[in-house]
Amino acid sequence: MQDDARYLKRKVTAGNLDVHPTEKALVVHYEVEASILGEGGGPVLGERKEGQKIIRVKSLSPSTDVGALAKKVVEECKLIPASRLPQVEQLLYYLQNRKSSPVEGRVEKKEKRPAKPRELTPFEGMELNEEASITKVEEYVELLYEGIPEKIRGSALILQLARNPDNLEELLHNEAALGALARVLREDWKQSVELATIIIYIFFCFSSFSQFHGVVSHYKVGALCMSVVEHELKRHDVWREELRKKNKAYILQTCESAPDNGSLRRDQDKALRKYQSLLAKQEQLLRVSLYLLLNLAEDTRTELKMRNKNIVGLLVKVLERNDEELLVLVVSFLKKLSIFLENKNDMAELDTVEKLSRLLPCEHEDLLNLTLRLLLNLSFDSGLRAKMVEVGLLPKLTALLGDENNRQVAMRILYHISMDDRFKGMFVHTDCIPQLMQMLYEHGEEEFEIELISICINLAANKKNAQLMCEGHGLKMLMKRALKMKDCLLMKKIRNISQHDGPTKALFIDYVGDLAAEIRAEEEEEWVVECLGTLANLTVPDLDWELVLKEYNLVPFLKDRLKPGSADDDLILEVVIMIGTVSMDDACAAMLAKSGIIPALIELLNAQQEDDEFVCQIVYVFYQMVFHQATRDVIIKDTQAPAYLIDLMHDKNTEIRKVCDNTLDIIAEYDEEWGRKIQSEKFRFHNNQWLEMVESRQVDESEPYLYDNDNDRTDLFYSADGITPGDGSVSPDFFGDFQPSNGDLHLGPGDVPEAFDQTTSSPGRPVTAYGFRPDEQPFYNFS
Repeated sequence: MQDDARYLKRKVTAGNLDVHPTEKALVVHYEVEASILGEGGGPVLGERKEGQKIIRVKSLSPSTDVGALAKKVVEECKLIPASRLPQVEQLLYYLQNRKSSPVEGRVEKKEKRPAKPRELTPFEGMELNEEASITKVEEYVELLYEGIPEKIRGSALILQLARNPDNLEELLHNEAALGALARVLREDWKQSVELATIIIYIFFCFSSFSQFHGVVSHYKVGALCMSVVEHELKRHDVWREELRKKNKAYILQTCESAPDNGSLRRDQDKALRKYQSLLAKQEQLLRVSLYLLLNLAEDTRTELKMRNKNIVGLLVKVLERNDEELLVLVVSFLKKLSIFLENKNDMAELDTVEKLSRLLPCEHEDLLNLTLRLLLNLSFDSGLRAKMVEVGLLPKLTALLGDENNRQVAMRILYHISMDDRFKGMFVHTDCIPQLMQMLYEHGEEEFEIELISICINLAANKKNAQLMCEGHGLKMLMKRALKMKDCLLMKKIRNISQHDGPTKALFIDYVGDLAAEIRAEEEEEWVVECLGTLANLTVPDLDWELVLKEYNLVPFLKDRLKPGSADDDLILEVVIMIGTVSMDDACAAMLAKSGIIPALIELLNAQQEDDEFVCQIVYVFYQMVFHQATRDVIIKDTQAPAYLIDLMHDKNTEIRKVCDNTLDIIAEYDEEWGRKIQSEKFRFHNNQWLEMVESRQVDESEPYLYDNDNDRTDLFYSADGITPGDGSVSPDFFGDFQPSNGDLHLGPGDVPEAFDQTTSSPGRPVTAYGFRPDEQPFYNFS
């Protein structure tokens, strides 16, 4: 601009007058000519700009007095001269008789967010005696160039217009108004909370519609809101610290002076009222700022920018507030952010779960539901699930099972917690299991909710929980419902209950026949797997398995399913486990041996040698069968099972090695030839390093050999005086008492070889990977 420029001259000239193509409105075209004049009155710089004004006449109907309406329009719109009254009347008459467009008056709104907080209430701190008019926007903009009070007034009048969606498009085209509002916000937001609240509220109205997000981003209002929120939170910390100091001073002075010191009390009350007043205004500013940011976060790129500016930290800080409407907004925002891993990790570092725990339970229905949904998103993280238990959310969530509106979400969170073995036992100390059992009972013949049966299945894997489920007529109700409806998931829960030792297993004796009757080729495999698995868990001494197998003709079924590929792997595995269970009975073991099941097991072992679960359970069957004379002879003399066991003796799987060692020790005790092979292999394995050292040692010619090369090295073990009996048989008890001396085995001092340590009489059933097979998806996951 030139140095002699001093004055601004502005001229508005009315142009054409027309009707709006889709709405009941008149369109006034005009031209604005702005000139900058010098001291002499001559123009220094000038610019022309065309614009249009929309005058909506929504009250226009077939019965409207068009003449009177035309006069009112001309009087209120300064852009239309009185000489154009006949033209205005003619255009209104045309609008009165024009058929309405199907899209007339519509503004495309964004899709409603599922958990959207309530609509913001009007700004309560501003009282205006006049009603804003869209024709006076230029006058309101001029107020934005005055002092703070005038700026508040001007922006409040524009806010009145912006709250009506029909005015947003026209305000959008008024670049002068939006530019002035953005400039005032950027320069003066720290000077007045009221002013900042009103201007951000105006841009919030634009952010409520996706098609207007561009203009909000263009003026960088989102970045300004981030700065506003961060600054206000710091101010709040200062206020709280000042209030704390005043309260402390009041307490100290009260203790030192008379207890009825009225002035101190009044000062303290005054400080508290001031803090509460400031807090109310600040929370309104925070609310409108965060709501605008939430709307803009529909774009993931914008959300990423917010995350880089620590939006999660700011939101978690606001969780300390008590205003429920503000908390609804913050929790809704956090819920949206929590679906991204980086944001979830930020929440974990900021102890978000601990801050959310104080909101449960609460009277505000929306806040309660949103908090639960946020916790559900966070509960997919195992560390955050542990934090939920640590802060005491388990009994709170259990209490919400009685709330119809929030039961499903609470149950899903409890399901995720129940997935962790560390926390299953904690459910015993809550009212969760009785409530779940009551829900199962009340369902009758209806299909169970997937969340309900899922959590029941998980909790039944804990012994104390299982006992609690069986109290009263619990097991009877479960079995009756499962057998009647052939409900696989409910039977899966029963199967989990049946795996626990103790009084619960004895309760299943009454249902052995019912379960055995379901093991048929005609039934669905999934159902048979659960029934067979339940039976296989019943290691009850008093149970006559021979009678059960004969009465329900189960031996052919079991043998047929041992063939590789004859059924799904889960069913074949359960057949193997079932054979291991019934083989504890002498008569059953003999009956199975006569049916040719042992060769079938060896064939299956060859086919499934890469599957540790199959290998372990088949070896356990051999272990059970070598206890009985009839089956022992078949295994030792008629099959190559001992050779397979020797190969598996050094398997990487600890459980397989343990069962193999115990089985081979029994075989070695009853068969001299296999005994020598087994002990030789054990010796070679546990002294492999020492033997390699001896074989590779370069001995001086003058030094005598340690032993005669012609002799077998195994004689070092078998020919030692007093080590083995003359007949070559070795009992497992012998190895339990064996202690190496004089470095015979070259082991560490006092060490006993692992394979020789047989202090335990017999191993229990190998722990199965039921429910956790590596090639199988988890039972239930929430998307």
